[in-house]
Amino acid sequence: MPKIKSSRSRAPPDGFSKIEPTLKKFDEKLKDAQTKALNKTAGKTEGLWEIFQINHAKSRYIYELYYKKNAISKELYNYLLKSRYGDGNLIAKWKKQGYENLCCLKCIQTIENNNGGTCICRVPRSKLEEKAEGSKIKFSQCVNCGCRGCASTD
Repeated sequence: MPKIKSSRSRAPPDGFSKIEPTLKKFDEKLKDAQTKALNKTAGKTEGLWEIFQINHAKSRYIYELYYKKNAISKELYNYLLKSRYGDGNLIAKWKKQGYENLCCLKCIQTIENNNGGTCICRVPRSKLEEKAEGSKIKFSQCVNCGCRGCASTD
């Protein structure tokens, strides 16, 4: 969620008005997802999956505008991250090799996962299928964020 604007807030840089409607749509989706998450009782983390996915989509939108399409200025990009429109830490990971498709930061935190490793969604599909033939390993969704696989080689 972006910071609350007050009379002391800085005015957004040029170009913000062009992307503001899209950012507002993401915010509306996020609010709806948060209300749904409060009402869900299915699983401990299942209610948060939609929130993670919307946060990912919003941050990816900002990332692609700046790094892929060069559609926004550096000043606007810094403003968006400083105002918390996008997840700066997640975008920083996307710039590194091997993390181009990372779904959320929770999947690479070793504390959050079993055996001190990364999440199973970070393992390439081909490797999972090789191991699944001889064992009972079956992967459909990440338990942290609901991702179906975010390894760079997929």
